[in-house]
Amino acid sequence: MLEDKLLVWKLKRGSKDALCRIYEKYRDDLLRLAAGLLNQKSFAEDVVQDVFTDFTRSAGKFELTGSLKGYLAVCVANRARNVIRSQQRRRTVSLDDGETEISDFQRPDKWIIYDEEFSRLNKALAQLPYEQKEVVILHIQGNMKFRDIAKLQETSTKTAQSRYRYGITKLRSILDTD
Repeated sequence: MLEDKLLVWKLKRGSKDALCRIYEKYRDDLLRLAAGLLNQKSFAEDVVQDVFTDFTRSAGKFELTGSLKGYLAVCVANRARNVIRSQQRRRTVSLDDGETEISDFQRPDKWIIYDEEFSRLNKALAQLPYEQKEVVILHIQGNMKFRDIAKLQETSTKTAQSRYRYGITKLRSILDTD
């Protein structure tokens, strides 16, 4: 947290090194978060890139009041929602008629090698309703608290907790049947 405050302070004063450090520090976590929400490599990379571009543009006005990682995770989740809404408006086929695209998100340089278990989990996550999937990923991958997720989803904390519980239960059920 202290390092993040110092990095933001330096960024506000024009330090490119501070921006690079923030990007390197949180890039992989944010890419995993975006990939989990979107299930598509190219969109996940675009979302994270757009978030950092916007963050850079608004750095002069930015005030860090909490966790920088949490702030960036919320930005990624919001941007992912926008991408999903945009895709849904463009679709002419119903969701029942199409197949869910599963990510084969791999980068040879510095990326975790995705194994069979990750693929199974990714397929199971793709079967969850979006609201449940978002809560599960934001809580586990984004380390967000339920009250923060509830604010993001514009719902109560109890609803966010229920979505998490139902999502985890459904994931267990899907993974146990495979």
